[in-house]
Amino acid sequence: MTQTLLAIENLSVGFRHQQTVRTVVNDVSLQIEAGETLALVGESGSGKSVTALSILRLLPSPPVEYLSGDIRFSWRIAASCQRSNVARCTR
Repeated sequence: MTQTLLAIENLSVGFRHQQTVRTVVNDVSLQIEAGETLALVGESGSGKSVTALSILRLLPSPPVEYLSGDIRFSWRIAASCQRSNVARCTR
């Protein structure tokens, strides 16, 4: 049996500009098991860096808004991102 090291479910991230939030990462889900390697591959501007930085909550809020999703490391839940729970999401 393998151990899940990282599980991401339905991660969505947006950038706020004035009164508008533009979603730049939409509904990303992935799972990494012990011993696996994952590569984020895509065209320039497709959201690879925002996705990777969002996993560790390294993007400034604002302007970044974590819109939805769960990120679980093997030892705990990192964040449950809901609009109603922004404070917990940015810890």
